[in-house]
Amino acid sequence: MSLFRRIFFSKSKSDQKSKERHIDDRSKYMPEIDLPIDESFMINFKRNGGKFLYCDNDNEVLDSFDKILLENDWYEKDVCCFDTSLKHKFSNFNLNFVNTFSSSFFFATCEYLISDSGAILISSNQLREKKLTELPDNFIILASTSQLVKNIGEGLKGIKNKNKNSIPSNITTIKDFEPQKEKDFLSYGSSSKNLYLLLLEDL
Repeated sequence: MSLFRRIFFSKSKSDQKSKERHIDDRSKYMPEIDLPIDESFMINFKRNGGKFLYCDNDNEVLDSFDKILLENDWYEKDVCCFDTSLKHKFSNFNLNFVNTFSSSFFFATCEYLISDSGAILISSNQLREKKLTELPDNFIILASTSQLVKNIGEGLKGIKNKNKNSIPSNITTIKDFEPQKEKDFLSYGSSSKNLYLLLLEDL
């Protein structure tokens, strides 16, 4: 059973919260704790300001998507989406799928979920040749637990193995999910996105 299932279907979350506080309170000079990649991703993704909804099956994905639309009043709005399979899967929602960027949100899949940084790895398969700064501030990303990898090196290797004939361009990561947060010099030039992750269990 994955970490996500254990957390979201457990009777008490106090142990998990205690564990996260313990990790946050550790000195940066102490040796790293070797966490499972799913647990590491969850902690780092939340620390970056991301919001994820764990889904046990496709019906829960649709239900969670509906809740996001209701929360943000995104029904009957333009949605930037290049993925025909997503347009088909979510065709029952009252959305206007467009290829323009002055939309309420950007809807896409991703290449991989990077555990050690809590980042989302994407490429021209999702973005075409557009820069992140050209896309809407709000993202909804659909991914599965099988896309979790330990680090960006594993993600880049996975992209290369999946696309041996034509490696996608425009490979980048999103790891700042708090648009209103004041940036420090380390994050200068990065594009913040208000990002929801629909995470489907497929392992």
